[in-house]
Amino acid sequence: MHQLGKTMTNEELNTEFREAVFFMNSYTKPLPADLLLKLYAYFKIANKNYNNPGSKTPLINAFKANALIQAQSINAEEAMRKYINLVNKEIKKV
Repeated sequence: MHQLGKTMTNEELNTEFREAVFFMNSYTKPLPADLLLKLYAYFKIANKNYNNPGSKTPLINAFKANALIQAQSINAEEAMRKYINLVNKEIKKV
């Protein structure tokens, strides 16, 4: 994990983002829906994937679309940082 206040290179940011995504992909404990929606939005923006949500449940698609709309003002790099911070502070509690 990077030191607070230290500027990360693009490579360091990408590596830390991939590690956070890997951690979340193997995480099995239940999480609050609002946290999952933020992670979803940051992940999609970080990967520049603006496709419509793919759930078969319209209500879930609506929540996902809303999460993306709320985060639309950030760029991919900021989305990666926010994803990493959310994982570290809210899930890993680092």
